[in-house]
Amino acid sequence: MLKQAITLRPTVRGEPARWVPPAAWLQPLRRLLVPVALLLLWQVVVERGVFSRGQLPAPLDVVAAGRELAENGLLVPNVLASVRRVLWGFALGGVIALALGLIVGVSRAAEEVLAPTLQALRAVPSLAWVPLLLLWLGIYEGPKVTLVAIGAFFPIYTNLVAGIRQIDRKLVEVGRAYGLRGWSLAWEVMLPASLPSLLTGMRLGLAQGWLFLVAAELIGASEGLGFLLIDSQNTGRADIIVLTIVLLALLGKISDALLQALERRLLRWTDTFRGRT
Repeated sequence: MLKQAITLRPTVRGEPARWVPPAAWLQPLRRLLVPVALLLLWQVVVERGVFSRGQLPAPLDVVAAGRELAENGLLVPNVLASVRRVLWGFALGGVIALALGLIVGVSRAAEEVLAPTLQALRAVPSLAWVPLLLLWLGIYEGPKVTLVAIGAFFPIYTNLVAGIRQIDRKLVEVGRAYGLRGWSLAWEVMLPASLPSLLTGMRLGLAQGWLFLVAAELIGASEGLGFLLIDSQNTGRADIIVLTIVLLALLGKISDALLQALERRLLRWTDTFRGRT
């Protein structure tokens, strides 16, 4: 009886109760399991004195630091500055990756010319770009947005080219039979067919854009979460350091969740294995 009370849910308009799979109501609990466990472990480590509060502040200390920054008017502007840079950089890197990915994916000659150089540039660490971008673009928004664009470009480009290479040859031949050539073939056949790989690349590119953002804001920035991170290190505020790390994690998760929702909407026509419950 208890199991039925939990898993039977009445439907609208007086319809009989239907069986709800246990995973449907367990899913939110599963998503909270690891964060709650980490918070408990964090609190235990602080209480047991493994680290001093100057090295690892308690969760409530981090919340208090966030409240302090919000009251001083420092929290929201720094968060918005970082979000703005990531959005502009991701958009710029994504557009360039889309164009070059289609060119390289469609043309074997373009792949032979461009792919080796792009793969070599992909191996350059993010911090290696910072001095050169500062020299070229100054200390304002240009180098930061450009560095985020570089970080977002390579995952999107690589996954798009790989997705195009995995398209069924028969699908391309059907497009050519209907008179599609060049950009029309790439836009109307290859891009939709490689959409799952492209969306995966966009999620990876957005995550890497956040990584490159911190590298950009650590040098030559007057606002942003990276600036807040280095400034709190200089002042010895471990609570603000941890707060900044938590904010970066939350912003990264929120942005990835938005892209994941877009992915589910655009790929609702696919019938793929989604894992066992």
